[in-house]
Amino acid sequence: MGNIPHHFLGYWGYGAQHELEALLSSILKNLSPTKGEGVKSQFSAQRNYPLPIWNVAYIGIDGNSPPLENQIAAISASGLFTSPDAWVSLQENNCLILGREPFGKMPLYWTQQGQAIWFASQLQLLLPILQQSEVSIAGLSGYSCFSYVPTPLTPVKEVFAVTAGTELVWQSDRQSGILRSPESKNIHSWREAPKQLTDEATAITELQTLLKDSIERQIADLKDEPVGVFLSGGLDSSVVAALLVQAGVKVRAYTLDFGDVGIPEYPYAEQVAQFLKIPLIKVAVTPNSIKNALIPTVQALDLPFGDGVCVPLYLLSERASQETQVIFNGEGGDQLFAGWTNKPLIAAGVYQSENPAGQETFIQQYLRTFHRLGGYESQVYQPEVYAQIQNLPPEDWLLAALDYNECPSLLHRLRRAGLMLKGAQNIHPRATALGFTHGLWVRSPFCDLPLAEWTFSLSGELCLQGACEKYILKRAGENWLPPEIVWRQKRGMGVPLTSWCLNDFWHQLGIWLNPEILRANNHFYPHIAAQIVNGKLGAGIQGRRIGETLWLLIMWQLWRSHVLNEERSKQSWDHPFWLPRRLWRSYKRWQD
Repeated sequence: MGNIPHHFLGYWGYGAQHELEALLSSILKNLSPTKGEGVKSQFSAQRNYPLPIWNVAYIGIDGNSPPLENQIAAISASGLFTSPDAWVSLQENNCLILGREPFGKMPLYWTQQGQAIWFASQLQLLLPILQQSEVSIAGLSGYSCFSYVPTPLTPVKEVFAVTAGTELVWQSDRQSGILRSPESKNIHSWREAPKQLTDEATAITELQTLLKDSIERQIADLKDEPVGVFLSGGLDSSVVAALLVQAGVKVRAYTLDFGDVGIPEYPYAEQVAQFLKIPLIKVAVTPNSIKNALIPTVQALDLPFGDGVCVPLYLLSERASQETQVIFNGEGGDQLFAGWTNKPLIAAGVYQSENPAGQETFIQQYLRTFHRLGGYESQVYQPEVYAQIQNLPPEDWLLAALDYNECPSLLHRLRRAGLMLKGAQNIHPRATALGFTHGLWVRSPFCDLPLAEWTFSLSGELCLQGACEKYILKRAGENWLPPEIVWRQKRGMGVPLTSWCLNDFWHQLGIWLNPEILRANNHFYPHIAAQIVNGKLGAGIQGRRIGETLWLLIMWQLWRSHVLNEERSKQSWDHPFWLPRRLWRSYKRWQD
């Protein structure tokens, strides 16, 4: 592995070339020392007016990969550039094309300023292009519902994201020098196969071959250097680790240790590592390490992501980067093989078919699986913002993913939605961002097109058999792993957010979610944090949901401060968090 992860920034269109180049140069000069280091090759701009002019700069040491035909920029999460994850192409008829592969491993952003399209692989690189960086209310609404901002929105007005599995095409008009609105082309769609595979033995054999082929493709460039694997002890990451060992790769495994708080996963990771005879490095996650890594994580993520696992994964990537440059993960297995969140939805789908006049639609039930602030808008937002958000039904962001015409059967439809929503817009881009910030190439063997397309030919019974989710993957992995690992019941990663927020981070809540700052931002209700810890926001936000909801808000507020670089107003003291929690609880009981 010679290259190091990098980003790119460029423009295409009409305008005064010296002004566009001067703006590009000034942005590159003003990058922080780490990002600005190794601003390598700028491509030669097209100077034959009236053709559009363009220029691209790569940011990152050793940062240029040879683009494929017609490409002026390309980027890969894995470091394997034969099939890039995001690309910028020029066609002979003066078209600009921005495209992404369907798993969503690398983001791609754009904004139009005058008659020039600016594009970048990182949102932060486009912020200096804007006259003013303002929060997108639609992006905020989407984030509050899903814990990520749904594409093609971003959290910033006038900046947009290319949706995974699509290309945006701009046509230039030489006569007028005016750009038309882009046309969106769907270049890949997850679609149910007309013929469904029902024979279990055949499915097991084919799946084992596909998994091994995926691993072979992702280790093709490796020599003798060790690679890392994030090992939770769950089925997906354990299968990846086992296949890497079988392929003769030197593997070091990394797992999280939350101590006495939360659901311990590392005993299972230890069992797998011992079985495979590979070293396992435990990364301790403490409230203090989380607090210290919180702002660096927000900056590394680039976009706001409200999932509590982000900071622990930052710490895991940081530790792995000390010993390797390539990290493998098991991300995507749940989306491909109908993981555990599908069971209640299948029950809901069956109920809907039997009771079509039920009060809640299936799409509304699917929305609730995100367990965020959907449905609480009137209690969450200040009146002016609430009035705007009322006109943005979050169900609209789910319609394409839950398209009956692409996947008539319920299970395939849920799998399609998982790939397009939680996978492509949340899990994969944040994994890449956290890896890149530590110089890691990120490889996800379940993000393999032949494998993923094959799963849409599986009959439902092979994915979900009775109460057993991911049945066919378990059968395929039986010979590779201990049975207690293969057949144990799935549990989510037990990040103890509620315990941290109500104990270790109690005083910090008054800083991160300070009422005066929230009032000045004019979005969230100023005393929302106190409402949440008092249990007054809603009956559904109790227990672990308290920590998840507070964390969602914390990550948004820190993103505004440390990525959008908004000025913070003075803080107020009209909140309970300056008191020790024990005294506050006594005071609260006395008040009640």
